[in-house]
Amino acid sequence: MEAVVSTQSTGVPNGKFLIDGFPRNEDNVKGWDEGMDGKVDLKFVLFYECEEEECLRRALGRNQGRSDDNVESFRKRIQTYVNSTMPIVNKFKGEGLLRSIDSSGDPDSVFILTQKCFGGASNEQ
Repeated sequence: MEAVVSTQSTGVPNGKFLIDGFPRNEDNVKGWDEGMDGKVDLKFVLFYECEEEECLRRALGRNQGRSDDNVESFRKRIQTYVNSTMPIVNKFKGEGLLRSIDSSGDPDSVFILTQKCFGGASNEQ
């Protein structure tokens, strides 16, 4: 988080930045809250929704050659995600900060939906 604060103070245009894949669990949220309180004005949390089977299809098709690129490993990762990350997603949703995107489409369609989320900085969607 120190990198986030120093990046913000060293000339990031308009002081705006995007953090990918964070927070993933309650410990991450606590660390963020402690380290960023009063330093960052969180506008929204972007959440890409995709059905489990589509996620598996995409992950198995990425051909990265990792030893853990198999159905069993991915299902374990998805279970960890459901148990650790979804409560955080729901927390942000309850706070009115969540902007969800259906990511089941092709990359260009998902990108267009993503751009729309950045059209305004108000907490909507």
